[in-house]
Amino acid sequence: MTRLEALYKSKIIQALTKEFGYRNCMQVPKLEKIVVSMGVGRVIQDKKLLEGATRDMTLIAGQKPYICKAHVSVSNFKLREGMEIGLKVTLRGARMYEFFDRLVSLAIPRVRDFRGLNPKSFDKQGNYNMGLTEQAVFPEIDLDKIVGVQGMNITMVTTAKTDDEGRALLKLFGMPFRSEAN
Repeated sequence: MTRLEALYKSKIIQALTKEFGYRNCMQVPKLEKIVVSMGVGRVIQDKKLLEGATRDMTLIAGQKPYICKAHVSVSNFKLREGMEIGLKVTLRGARMYEFFDRLVSLAIPRVRDFRGLNPKSFDKQGNYNMGLTEQAVFPEIDLDKIVGVQGMNITMVTTAKTDDEGRALLKLFGMPFRSEAN
C-alpha cells in the first residue's frame, strides 16, 4: 500500500466525513484515476520529438503511453488524418498514487516562480485539471537527454459530486492550492 493510499484510509476519510456529514464511508469521494496527456504537434517537422516524448512520458508515468493519432486532416497545420500527434497515459491504483505523490512532493515545488495552483480549475463535477510547461520538473528526466521541451496536461478524476468536495479531497492529499486572496 502506498503512502498516500494509507493516508486516505487512515485520515482523509474521517476528515471528509466530518466536514461534509457523510453517513456511509462509501459516499466519501476518492481519487479514481489520473490522466497525463502530452500534445506533440511539432512532430510534423521532426520525428525524433515523438520518440523523446514517449521516453520521457514512460519515465514520468511508469508505464508506456498510448500514441494518439489525428482524426481529421487540417491543411493549415500540415496535419493529415492518422498522423501521430500526442501521447496519453491513464494511471490507476498504486501507480496513480505513486505518480500523485511525486507530482505533489517533488515536481510542483520545482516549478519556477510557483505561487500555488489555481483552486478554480475544476470542471463542476469534482475533477481537477492542471498543466505543466515542461517535463524537466520531474526528477526522473535527465536534462541532457531532452530532445525538446514539452508541456503536459494532468487531469485528476475523482468520484466527488461537487467542486468543493473535490477541492477538499485534493487539499487533504497535499495539493498546494493558492489562497483565494491571490
